[in-house]
Amino acid sequence: MAALRALRPFAHREFRVLISALSISIFGSGMWAVAMVYEVIHLGGGPLELSLVATAASIGLVGFVLAGGIAADRLPQRLLIIAVEGANLAVIATITGLAMFNVLQLWHLAIGAFVLGVGQAFFFPAYSAILPRILPADDLLAANGLEGTVRPVLQQAAGPALAGILVAALSPAHAVAGVAVCHLLAFGIVNFLSRRTLGPNTPGTGEAPAKSSLFKDLREGFSYTIRTPWLLWTLIWACLSVLFLIGPIEVLLPFVVQDQLGGDSRMFGFLLAIMGVGSAIAALATASLRLPRRYLTVMVVTWGLGSLPVAAIGFMDSFWMLGVAMLIFGVTEGIGTVIWGTLLQRRVPRHLLGRISSLDFFVSLALMPVSMALAGPMAEVVPIWLIFFIGGLACPIMAFVALFAARMMTDEIENPLHSSAVETESADTQPDSV
Repeated sequence: MAALRALRPFAHREFRVLISALSISIFGSGMWAVAMVYEVIHLGGGPLELSLVATAASIGLVGFVLAGGIAADRLPQRLLIIAVEGANLAVIATITGLAMFNVLQLWHLAIGAFVLGVGQAFFFPAYSAILPRILPADDLLAANGLEGTVRPVLQQAAGPALAGILVAALSPAHAVAGVAVCHLLAFGIVNFLSRRTLGPNTPGTGEAPAKSSLFKDLREGFSYTIRTPWLLWTLIWACLSVLFLIGPIEVLLPFVVQDQLGGDSRMFGFLLAIMGVGSAIAALATASLRLPRRYLTVMVVTWGLGSLPVAAIGFMDSFWMLGVAMLIFGVTEGIGTVIWGTLLQRRVPRHLLGRISSLDFFVSLALMPVSMALAGPMAEVVPIWLIFFIGGLACPIMAFVALFAARMMTDEIENPLHSSAVETESADTQPDSV
């Protein structure tokens, strides 16, 4: 029965179309992550040039993600998703053609990466906002679990693996061509989304067209977040956890592998794969169960306690111990993320969902480059083990502060989500604040 619960969203045609397109698209994104690197190297670039291309993508994503949230609340989400996939296809097809004719230059890659980043900024708020429109509330947990399963498998493992094979066997240009094929298929599939899958301000939804300004819409999203304690404090925790954990894991973990274990890049990649597989399995398992009655407590405590093994990374001299630590971190991240995505879709009013989703995305990304920029210089001043120790202890402490500061244990009892009827009344007709 649990397995059937995880597959229940597939009973709905619109979800089958959407998840198929998403899976192919993120597989292509995984291929692009490798193809782009080796295309830069093929053009004679080094770390600086690669950093510039990657930064262009980050600027496009972070710079436009709030605008993407506003668009998801004002425009038909179906058309936004189609437009993004069309833009992805146009960009990658152009880069493929330039590469095949040996006229590709680094600035082409930078512009292409920027446009792809902008596309992500518009795609994910629209995707998050459209799910409650095509699925019953009781199926949202399973849908988020499925998305949380396919993403690490396809984007972090299968996509990069295939791109690496194509680069080694043929050329970086052929790997980019593979990315183009993925976006061509995804673009074709999303066009099968029903035209009845409309956004909140389109004819046929029963809601009035939006007349407010963009700044007013953005202010409304921030205002809702500030006056909704469970949402505000979870975002605060997420922002600080990114600052304390992402930089050490992405920047300093390779040196832990090298200095403490005597390993190389293959060992580092395998550890990241362990984390990704753990996250995928946990997401699928969470999708197979009912949303916990104490959903806020389970989410925050799981996230917080899952960070504890990170505190011990600087003391580990065994690959298997480090592997277990990364597995626990991945599993707890997967569980919490699935519950979090479901809460946004079930407790945030639909007319605000795009903006709140984009704000969540923005907050999660805003301090990521700061964390990465600080990790290296900090390691020159203090021992690496101390950086991991502080980060691994600070996150659980912050999780429990958020739990009590937002009165989450009281909030989840006052706002049960075990039935669709309760959810509909809470999300669509009542202000979601405590």
